[in-house]
Amino acid sequence: MSSRQLKRLIPVVVMAGLTGAPSVQADEFTQEDLKRWEGQFMEVVKQGRDLWTHPLGTNSVSCAQCHPNAANTHPETYPKFQKQLGKVALIGDMINWCIRNPAEGQPLALDDPKMIAIQAYINYERRGVPMAPGKH
Repeated sequence: MSSRQLKRLIPVVVMAGLTGAPSVQADEFTQEDLKRWEGQFMEVVKQGRDLWTHPLGTNSVSCAQCHPNAANTHPETYPKFQKQLGKVALIGDMINWCIRNPAEGQPLALDDPKMIAIQAYINYERRGVPMAPGKH
């Protein structure tokens, strides 16, 4: 857009605001909505815990054997550089590294419902911890 076109557009935008043209607002949620969504989230967390405590690979190793109750996972520090992967990675990348290596299983797509459930579980276990992307 040229500066001339922009100058002509500014008065239109200002007038729209002054005349009460609808503005974009965040959705408002009812208590019933929040309760329902929390229930759905907690169901996914439960699924994640079930996945965490059962083998995801071929050698009977579960995530919980190395990380009971999601200990030492630190999802609040991702994305960060992971030496094992040789790059800046998401927590899902590290979960897949563990599935492939210690568990000897097949990695999950980052949008796989199982991956989402695992991430929901480990984030839930770390609730209240401040975000610290990149921290080691």
